[in-house]
Amino acid sequence: MQYDLPLIKGELIKRYKRFLADVRLQDGSEITVHCPNTGSMKNCAEPGWPVWLSDSQNPKRKYQYSWEWVGVQEQFKACINTARANQLVAEALENNVISELTDYSRVQGEPKVEDGRLDFLLHQDDSDTPQHKAYVEVKSVTLLDDSSGDSAGIGSFPDAKTDRGLKHLKRLLALHQQGYRAVLLFCVSHEGIERVRPADEIDPKYGQALREVVAQGVEVLAYRVDFGENGMAIQRRIPVLL
Repeated sequence: MQYDLPLIKGELIKRYKRFLADVRLQDGSEITVHCPNTGSMKNCAEPGWPVWLSDSQNPKRKYQYSWEWVGVQEQFKACINTARANQLVAEALENNVISELTDYSRVQGEPKVEDGRLDFLLHQDDSDTPQHKAYVEVKSVTLLDDSSGDSAGIGSFPDAKTDRGLKHLKRLLALHQQGYRAVLLFCVSHEGIERVRPADEIDPKYGQALREVVAQGVEVLAYRVDFGENGMAIQRRIPVLL
């Protein structure tokens, strides 16, 4: 995906009230921007780090600019706008980048399930049989472990306790038991992450549930995003450590 306009570079002053951040632009002016991330953003929101903003070009919006990227440790770009994960996956599915999911002819976004919605439903053909369909739930990964040694390059999910994430795991398992293919896809939008694991130290219930549903047949994949000058694209699969 490419942004419609060049991203605007600045420096993070602080993130607060969950959805707001103060940013110092390169001309020295300070603005408040929308922060499109409901998580803790652990290791992604340190004051002084470089940030990149998108401009809505809508002066009627209360906050005209949105925070898109951050320079983690001032060396790794990460996309903190969690809405981009689904856009990136949709583009990758359309372009057959995700090799494990290339046997499908049609991609349906936000399909209804019994207790809400998931992110994608893939169809092999016009058949209604579960064996010809795959449900995919996408999770954005931006938490790089800050320890060293063997943990270098390991990303974790989630970055905060997630009841919603647990609900999605249970729904994927139920669909698998009904005969559908069920896939959890980690979209890793962080240049420093080369492997992904469940963040047991943050949400042990999620880690336990993930291992349980995978043992029963739910698939888990992780794909890394590469950054361009003014855009991103999913490029390659990386390992999931369970």
